[in-house]
Amino acid sequence: MEPTCADVTFGSRTGRAVLAAATLGSAMALLDSTVVNVALRQVGEDLEASLSDLQWVTNGYLLTLAALTLLGGSLGDRFGRRRIFVLGVVGFAVTSAACGLAPSAPFLVVARIAQGAAAALLTPGSLAMIQGSFAPGDRARAIGTWSGFGSVAAAVGPFVGGWLVEAASWRWVFLINLPVAALALLAARAVPETRDPEAVPGFDTRGAVLGALGLGGVTYALIQWTTTPPAAAVALVLGLLAGVAFVVAERRSPHPMLPLSLFGSRQFSAANGMTLLTYAALGGVLFFLVLQLQTVGGYGALRAGLATLPITVAMVLLAGRGGALAARIGPRLPMTVGPLLCGVGTFLLARVDSDVDYWLDVAVPLTVFGLGLASLVAPLTAAVLAAAPDHHAGVASGINNAVARAGSLLAVAALPLLVGLSGEDYQVPSEFAHGYRAAMLWCAGLLVVSGVFSWLTIRNPSTVVE
Repeated sequence: MEPTCADVTFGSRTGRAVLAAATLGSAMALLDSTVVNVALRQVGEDLEASLSDLQWVTNGYLLTLAALTLLGGSLGDRFGRRRIFVLGVVGFAVTSAACGLAPSAPFLVVARIAQGAAAALLTPGSLAMIQGSFAPGDRARAIGTWSGFGSVAAAVGPFVGGWLVEAASWRWVFLINLPVAALALLAARAVPETRDPEAVPGFDTRGAVLGALGLGGVTYALIQWTTTPPAAAVALVLGLLAGVAFVVAERRSPHPMLPLSLFGSRQFSAANGMTLLTYAALGGVLFFLVLQLQTVGGYGALRAGLATLPITVAMVLLAGRGGALAARIGPRLPMTVGPLLCGVGTFLLARVDSDVDYWLDVAVPLTVFGLGLASLVAPLTAAVLAAAPDHHAGVASGINNAVARAGSLLAVAALPLLVGLSGEDYQVPSEFAHGYRAAMLWCAGLLVVSGVFSWLTIRNPSTVVE
């Protein structure tokens, strides 16, 4: 029987292979959560898409990623984390090719939905491989390295997308995934297989279907509310009912894909609550900022992507140190101060308009935002995994990833509705500028709430209350 906890060390050849495969795979999935944003305007013009179409290009991916990540984590625990990870990487490469060759907006949306399903297999597997392979003493360092590079991938997405759009075409935003997937598969050959010896046969099909219907119904309602109100209202009701049914089904199932017992840990519940708030704001900021810079600020795709460079620099230089600091002082303070700093940066970003001063209106706010993000990412990931048993590493990782993706999904779906944007407004500077400012204030508010919530609920290891 394969071990649930191997003795791989950080500096070993196998350790480097595990980190390389996990980082490349998760970075590829995270990159596609953000890289598409900077290409949305060009996608819309080329495929004659409306704002709701563009929302679906983003949210189709996030929807299946959030809804199926729990299933992906469970499959990894049962059949082998490396095996499911490899399957996800292959699927991601195939669906990325389909996205890059999309002839129409509906085709692209469908391909993005399939791409999110593939990402749901590889994303939880990447972290579970680390948790299951590394010796306990080396896990914190390995997780810090993984989370740092993963966050860099998410942050560098707009820059990479902008360069690809201007140098070639928006289609290369997706096609670039093919060589990255090949490298991840090459590294995965040296990764040891781990699984949960307590995993049971059978699939929680009912839970997977109800979870997808719940998220899908609410997302459809938020995006389509202004264009098809009756259908949106029906979808909202069905989505909420499916959500309630999902909880009931998971509570009654003998083998749930989401073990509700994990939420018996206050630390686990609090960390995931903070994740929902923080990543909702992060998704909203990245979606709106690059469109604002292009539609209102007059930036090209590459310049809009380069504008987000301060986040990348902060993550590269400080994410690892943020994890090390949290290991010494505990996660509570970093998970409180981090969102508050992000909130300050987001509030300052609301000043971006047609007369944007890059250094004052963009660089300084994004530097503050990046400092906050670098301080919270590694402590958040470590807190979630530390609050769950080792044999549930895949499920715990899946839950946290699903919560993060659901936060971004709901924010991108809800914010245009909340700020009064629809139709072709993303191409009208005066209309989009008004909605953008309101959206930034909403995101700043979410981040402040997240910081306060962390201070009130997160506990350091020696004072964790279960």
